[in-house]
Amino acid sequence: MSEVVTGEAVVVEVRVAQLPSRALAFLIDWAVQWAVIILAVVLVTQASVVTDESLATGLLILFVVLVTVGYPVAFETITRGRSLGKLALGLRVVSDDGGPERFRQALFRGLAGFLEFWTFAGAPALITSLLNQRGKRLGDVFAGTTVIGERSPQQTPPPEMPPSLASWAATLELSGLSDDLANTARQYLSRWNQLSPHTRDEMGLRVAARISAQVAPPPPPGVPPYAYLAAVLAERRRREEIRLARVRSTPPPYGPQGLGVQGLGVQRYGVQAPTPPTAPTAPRAAEPPRGGAPTTSGGFVPPV
Repeated sequence: MSEVVTGEAVVVEVRVAQLPSRALAFLIDWAVQWAVIILAVVLVTQASVVTDESLATGLLILFVVLVTVGYPVAFETITRGRSLGKLALGLRVVSDDGGPERFRQALFRGLAGFLEFWTFAGAPALITSLLNQRGKRLGDVFAGTTVIGERSPQQTPPPEMPPSLASWAATLELSGLSDDLANTARQYLSRWNQLSPHTRDEMGLRVAARISAQVAPPPPPGVPPYAYLAAVLAERRRREEIRLARVRSTPPPYGPQGLGVQGLGVQRYGVQAPTPPTAPTAPRAAEPPRGGAPTTSGGFVPPV
């Protein structure tokens, strides 16, 4: 995965196409181009019997230029970054800002491709792709484009909340849970069915022990590691969705919509707006002592 910054300063993650898939897409396009060139040579040879030899040579040169340069430029412009090979492999050429490929960029890639592939047998493209972080060839560097893969692998659905742990998960303190450790638990749950029983139990105990060191309170007795991890991740996702919903529904604190009567008084007449009374803070409930965490039979022992 690679990050692309759009024109609106939004960071978007895209899957950059790998070198083998790009090479296979090029071979498909290369075979199509050679088939068209051979057909053009046959037609021009047949026409040279009744036409001038210089005219036949000029037509042949014109056909070769149209096939080697015009083919990728026309296809990528019409299909917004996809040739026949890229269409078969699920690839697309996009701008560095994530936008669709434009004609100017397709023309730069086509002209550079003629030198890279048809003049130097693809050596410059191979060397540049291996050295560039995003696998760009010279045409991509000059045009400011990137080849991405549109066929992303199937993602595992997020873990569901075990019904018996829903009320306990609502009391969790998740502020200390790091993103890296949550991703580790998510990967473990996604591969749970693929692991052997011994590896599954050993890894589950290890990941659950690390998470229980950052999450409170400890799980109820007898909770297996996979159920504990699923409950923690499901509750974390639920709270994140609630937070995002509140952010989207909150009006901006400025402009005509966010400027109330008090704001008008402060802005126009210099009147200090009265400070609203602060609501009393509810006393914080004492957390259970971590030293007395029970041993979960059939599950794991939370760290002391």
